[in-house]
Amino acid sequence: MGEIIGSFLNLVPITLLQGAIYGFVALGVMLPFRMLSFPDLTAEGSFPLGGAVAAASIAAGLDPISATLLALAAGCVAGCATALIHLGLRLNTLLCGIIVLTMLFSVNIRIMGKPNTALFAFDDMFDVLLGGSSSDLTLQIALILGLALVAAGLLLWFLKTETGLALRAVGANQMMARAQGISIWRQTILGLGLAGGLCATGGAIMAQNQSFADVNMGFGVLLNGLAAVIVGETLIGRSTLWRQLLAPIVGAIAYYQVISFALALGLEPSDLKFLTGAFVLLMLALPGLTGRREVLRIRE
Repeated sequence: MGEIIGSFLNLVPITLLQGAIYGFVALGVMLPFRMLSFPDLTAEGSFPLGGAVAAASIAAGLDPISATLLALAAGCVAGCATALIHLGLRLNTLLCGIIVLTMLFSVNIRIMGKPNTALFAFDDMFDVLLGGSSSDLTLQIALILGLALVAAGLLLWFLKTETGLALRAVGANQMMARAQGISIWRQTILGLGLAGGLCATGGAIMAQNQSFADVNMGFGVLLNGLAAVIVGETLIGRSTLWRQLLAPIVGAIAYYQVISFALALGLEPSDLKFLTGAFVLLMLALPGLTGRREVLRIRE
């Protein structure tokens, strides 16, 4: 038991950093699902898109901060593309996401000129922002967590503005929003664009953290983000707007601690996708199972 605990504690700093990075992804997953009632799969494409744009830009000589902002903009374009396909062609939301993420696979290879790009020889955002302390894991965690909280704070401010309230109204009831003169097109494009930008930012930071970008780095990221959202909402709820925005970040950090504990128990990394899928399935089924048990208890 002591060996398991020791192994878990050794993994905690690494998974804290990963959790903070995936906090951006969880925010990007939560926004269309919860705020727009728009099931969207684009995250699996916009995450590696952000990594590819950042890596290619840095390798071409652009500074890491500008490269990260460029990745954010690219992610916004990807999210807007999904929204436009859905609105213009009236296709199913899930199908639109699948089409875009599939096309982005080829786009990412075009951007990098190859399936992956190494950044070991270049400065990254940690070198720029932390200087000589860039290898300090604690400072890296504090930096990324701080940026994730700033992103959540900016979203909180935005969603309380007139435009943000209109976006939330579209997610709550499209017919009523349209009756109030709110543009469904504008708010859907805006919401998915923001979500894509957040996911791409996470991909850009991840690429700089691991010093390489790969076209396959988005595999399973949507499920991880969804798991983070569910865990966060279970831990702190979503009864208020600030809780809804904080839940993905808290959930991402907590979820990756569960992952590190699973690894400490001896699970292989290849088992983690199955574990994540089973965990999300359980969390989604739990409310229904609990409700059914209550109905049976009342009938008895």
